[in-house]
Amino acid sequence: MRLRLAGVIPASPERVWTVAADWEGYPRWMPDVAWVRRVAGEPGVGLVLDVRTKVFGLPLVTDRMTVTEWEPPRVLGIRHEGVVSGPARWSLLPERGGASTRFVWVEDLRLRFPVRALGELGLLAYRPVLRLTFTLSMRNLARLASSGDH
Repeated sequence: MRLRLAGVIPASPERVWTVAADWEGYPRWMPDVAWVRRVAGEPGVGLVLDVRTKVFGLPLVTDRMTVTEWEPPRVLGIRHEGVVSGPARWSLLPERGGASTRFVWVEDLRLRFPVRALGELGLLAYRPVLRLTFTLSMRNLARLASSGDH
């Protein structure tokens, strides 16, 4: 299942990157994240993280993620390697002379399930919740980046 969201954040790409690349700060702006822990590596390609994800508000799943792209302050890519698997990519594109950022969020997700079709049906059913969660996350990211409160 592919999810794609885009919006303009009233802050520079550098400022948005500062918030978005702060792994431990994810719970401040992602409503579905309980905590993030570094497993291995340093910031950049190859960094491995465990992310405790909330499902319907309950911290139920720990997702392993590996950074696959790291081009500050323009591109951050990860690969989900847990119950949910697949690539995700954030693109930060300068707008209005760099005063604003077009933030593009793309995720290609699969739910690992013994029967693949059941996993796809589960993600399809959960899609409206994911879309709302991503929308709220982008709104929170914009608030933090534009306020400088980070």
